[in-house]
Amino acid sequence: MNTVISVRIDKDVKESAQEVAESAGISLSTLVNAYLRQIVATRRIELYAPEQMTPKLEALIAEIDADIRSGKVSKGFTNADDFIADLNT
Repeated sequence: MNTVISVRIDKDVKESAQEVAESAGISLSTLVNAYLRQIVATRRIELYAPEQMTPKLEALIAEIDADIRSGKVSKGFTNADDFIADLNT
């Protein structure tokens, strides 16, 4: 037995989702149905959001990059004793 779900969604999101579904050769209804079946089968909700750099992270990376370029980095060590000895010099 089929049932109907009514969902409020932004018009642009709906249109974009329909385009994605159509490019895959399926309807938006089929896409939503498949996703709901996946949730039921796996008992998991998986959402993906593209990773985005925050201004704070971009500034930190720029600072680290500047340190590396200016040679402001520590040398490598093969054991803890050498590392500790270097710290004490």
